[in-house]
Amino acid sequence: MYYPYFISYMVAGLAISLVVFIWALNNGQFKDQQRARYLPLKDETDEGEPPVVRAKKFSRYETYALMFLAFAGLAVIAAVLFFALLKGGQP
Repeated sequence: MYYPYFISYMVAGLAISLVVFIWALNNGQFKDQQRARYLPLKDETDEGEPPVVRAKKFSRYETYALMFLAFAGLAVIAAVLFFALLKGGQP
């Protein structure tokens, strides 16, 4: 009875996940895999003071994309709730 609502949630979640994964690939989040596996084993006491790394500011497009994803998720949730309430009393 409520299968279309669950399917719409799954499709929306899959689409958002794919968009975020493609964004991460394009921004180089997975480039240095060999170095990443040894980071937990690295002893930082011998190196002295580690250099200060500043966080990169989000570009305008990344901010707009994140805002769009947040509003799209809220819109999907609102639509599913609206249609569930609309059809709630009917079989």
